[in-house]
Amino acid sequence: MTETSKLLFSRIKNNLITKEVDIAPLVIFRLVFSLLMLSSLVRFWAKGWIYDVYILPTFHFKYFGFEWIEALGDPGIYVLFLLVMLSSVFMFFGFFYRIAAAVFFLGFTYIELIDKTTYLNHYYFVSLIAFLMVFLPANQYFSIDCKLNPKLQSRTIQAWSVNLLKLQLGIVYFFAGIAKLNYEWLVNAMPLKIWLPAHASKPVIGFLFKYTGVSYLFSWFGALYDLAIPFLLLSKKFRPMAYLLVIIFHVLTYWLFPIGMFPFIMISCTLIFFSEEFHKNLLRRLEVMVQWKNKDSSVFSTPRIGSFGILSIVLLICFQVVFPFRHLVYEGPLFWHEQGYRFGWRVMLIEKAGTAFFYASELETNKHFEIRNSDYLTANQEKMMATQPDMILEFAHHIADDLKTKGWENPEIRSEVYVTLNGSGTRPFIDSKINLVSIQDSWKEKQWILPFEN
Repeated sequence: MTETSKLLFSRIKNNLITKEVDIAPLVIFRLVFSLLMLSSLVRFWAKGWIYDVYILPTFHFKYFGFEWIEALGDPGIYVLFLLVMLSSVFMFFGFFYRIAAAVFFLGFTYIELIDKTTYLNHYYFVSLIAFLMVFLPANQYFSIDCKLNPKLQSRTIQAWSVNLLKLQLGIVYFFAGIAKLNYEWLVNAMPLKIWLPAHASKPVIGFLFKYTGVSYLFSWFGALYDLAIPFLLLSKKFRPMAYLLVIIFHVLTYWLFPIGMFPFIMISCTLIFFSEEFHKNLLRRLEVMVQWKNKDSSVFSTPRIGSFGILSIVLLICFQVVFPFRHLVYEGPLFWHEQGYRFGWRVMLIEKAGTAFFYASELETNKHFEIRNSDYLTANQEKMMATQPDMILEFAHHIADDLKTKGWENPEIRSEVYVTLNGSGTRPFIDSKINLVSIQDSWKEKQWILPFEN
């Protein structure tokens, strides 16, 4: 290592990792994140989605490598939701914080892994943030833990605790921007050219959405916004303008599209980019509100990160930088074959619909008939399955397993699937001659997906 690189590393370590900063931004983040999570879980329960998503289906699509995850059923899934909700309350108050954060992370991620039909980028984001919260010293001030153990209290922390959260948010935005740098989004303004005209009846500005130019404007602005916003938020000069853009962008997307709590999560969590003084003012108001009385924390040392901790952060960052690009090892258009599509911050980039027909046969007994998908799947599961190859394959195996319980010895399952992508004409999606039961899912390229023909 040269002297220049040593000096650079030393500066990065001193300014971004080991520098002592006020704990206020981390405390405010703990309060905001915990409250948002509790609100999201209560909303999910109140809308009846626990039953619709986790109890009503008789079959759940599993993530590769997580086939052991079970849906728990009734009342198990409700107990799990209650446990995760309770852990978010404990996180909010900083009561048994480490345990609460770990329970929240494990519980929420378990729920997320039950059925990949429900995959959303913001669920993945929540799991990542929850994982980080387990290791962040967010309970070392303004918490019940500090009341119970005053020696835990510290008004200062090392900068990595705050910067890691900033980096995680920056990754979400920046990689969402990279994902938009594609021909369909920038040159064809797809899928906004399809979606926006459907909202022409919206009040005030809805009439604008019928113009093609507005679709292009939104597409280009969306890409530039995602790419630039982390850097603008880091700038003291541009931060107020940048945060105003954050609010406008996410409120507009919430107004136009059914994306749940994600806009509010991003608006609230992005506050972490604001200055120490901003957060200290917020915290002072909360201290007055609850009549918080401090122990003298100046006698307690700031929590330190060791070499193992720094290495862990580096590995986590490397994973998040590399994993979204795994699709590059597969041939063909990503939006068509979707191999490596998930967990890459590709937010609302495609309009895709399909129809899938499954046929069961057994040569030995000359049995042959068409499967009725609704006998196995809910309407939403069938909709999602019809455009995603790994789900098509998994469903075929599930059908075969079910037929074996009904006396079939060697069922073969074939499928005819027709898909339209971003307004293109409907075309065959997979090889209908392939017996899907003979194929096992893996990281290998799915050769049975038909190429996208223009």
